[in-house]
Amino acid sequence: MKRVLLLTVIAFAAILHAHAQLPDADSSLIAFLRKGPHISAHRGGMNFAAYPENCLETFEHLLSQIPAIIELDVEMTADSVLIILHDNTLHRTTTGAGAVAAHTWEQVKDLKLKNRDSTDTGFSIPLLADALEWAARRGAIFTIDVKRNVPFEKVIQQVERYKMERQSVIITYTAADALQVYTLKPDILISANMRSVEEADRVLGTGIPADRLVAFVGTREPSPELYDKLKALNIPTILGTMGNLDNMALAKGNRVYLEFIARGAVILSTDRPVEAWQAIMEGE
Repeated sequence: MKRVLLLTVIAFAAILHAHAQLPDADSSLIAFLRKGPHISAHRGGMNFAAYPENCLETFEHLLSQIPAIIELDVEMTADSVLIILHDNTLHRTTTGAGAVAAHTWEQVKDLKLKNRDSTDTGFSIPLLADALEWAARRGAIFTIDVKRNVPFEKVIQQVERYKMERQSVIITYTAADALQVYTLKPDILISANMRSVEEADRVLGTGIPADRLVAFVGTREPSPELYDKLKALNIPTILGTMGNLDNMALAKGNRVYLEFIARGAVILSTDRPVEAWQAIMEGE
């Protein structure tokens, strides 16, 4: 049985490798995601020594090695410019300090991004617009984490401007936010928290069609009942391995990524994207 599961995972991986980044002209993004397994790089890749998280150069470095979905974070400056940054303050990931919302774009555009060791990398904070333009040209897929003070409307407007609807998933954290995004843009995919059967039922109870949804099932493995429910609805699942599950793989070996997929994860959102992808390809 284990051998059958392993062969199934490897077959799925071959499909992804053939597809590279972008769904073909005859395939929707939801159909592409359902085919998994896929690797999603948390914050675009945050464990490269020479590259910082949420950085265009990091995205390019990642995709030069493996096919991956890129998860990125959107913050907003005092003058309503959308930038790629995880924190609502500047000190951890940039050479600046203070709240993002207290600074204009002019004040932050020359700051440099820091890597995981807090070293200045020389790379600059990207605009969301520049990231979308790059992804449209590169054929990359984004999952876009819209931070609390950022209006969904502004992000969706930029996605539309760069014709990135077929390459974007908007991340939400509540059923109400998921419904807001669906109301604003019914044809865009939405990542919604479905960490339990009850939470999935709340999201589905909003009336959002299942083919507009991607389920984030949490940062620990959910119940088999939840995986069964989502599989029956053909909703692709994202398991967040960043943190404890990545640490488990580090301690026990990368084969555990195959086990997560065999039990129901379709997309692994990880801080170890290269290692997770290699595990899938090599069947470690």
